[in-house]
Amino acid sequence: MDATADDATADDATAGTVAPTSRVDPDARRAHALVVGVVATVLFVTLRLVVALSNSAPLPIDAAWDGTMSSLASPVGVIIAWVPAIVGGTIGMILIGVATTIVFLVRRRPWDALNVAASIALVVAIGAPMAAVIARSRPTHSLAETVATSFPSGHTAVATTIVVTLGLILRRRWVWVAGVLWVVLMMWSRTYLHAHWLTDVTAGMLEGVAVATLVWAAVEVARERRAQRAAAATA
Repeated sequence: MDATADDATADDATAGTVAPTSRVDPDARRAHALVVGVVATVLFVTLRLVVALSNSAPLPIDAAWDGTMSSLASPVGVIIAWVPAIVGGTIGMILIGVATTIVFLVRRRPWDALNVAASIALVVAIGAPMAAVIARSRPTHSLAETVATSFPSGHTAVATTIVVTLGLILRRRWVWVAGVLWVVLMMWSRTYLHAHWLTDVTAGMLEGVAVATLVWAAVEVARERRAQRAAAATA
C-alpha cells in the first residue's frame, strides 16, 4: 500500500473517532417536561370550566375542606399558617425570585437566570389578571385577604413555579423533596387561613407546574440551538 493510501486510511480512522463539533445533545428530560406541562394545562383548564359552571361558587369538596380546616383551627395553627403566607406573599416571592436570578447571574448561568425570571413573570402575568376577571369570592371567614380574587391561588402558583423550576435546573433530589413539602405547606396554609378554597390552591399548583415545565423546556430549546450555532461557527 502506498503512502497516499496510508494517509487516506489514517484520515478515515481519525474522522470516525472525532464527534461532530456542531452536535449538541438535547436534555432527555425535555420530552417528559412537555408532557407534564400539557397535562397540567389541560387539568387547569378543566378545573376552571368546572368552577365556571358552578358560577364560581364553592364546590362541595371546597365546603367540606373548609369545614375541616375550621374544625382544626387553633391559635398555634394560625401562627404556623401565617409563616408561608408571609414568606410566599408578593414581596417575599419577588425577593426570592430576584435573589435567585442574581445568584445564577453571579455564577455565570444566564440561561438559568432567564428561566427563573421568565417563569415567575409569566405565572404572575397569567394568574393575577385571571383572578381579577373570575372574581371568585373567598370564604366569608377569611383570616387573610378578603378581595374577590380567589381563583387561582397566586401564593401556590408562584411557590410551585419556583420549586419546579429549581428542581429542573439543579437536578437534586433534596430540592424536589423540600420543594414538594413547601408547596403542600403553602396549600394547607392558604386554606387553613380561609384565604382560598381547595380548588383555588389546586388550580394554583397546576398553573405553576404548567408554567415552570413549559418555560423550562422552551429555554432548553433556545439554549440548545444557541449552542449548536456556536459550535457550527467554530467548526
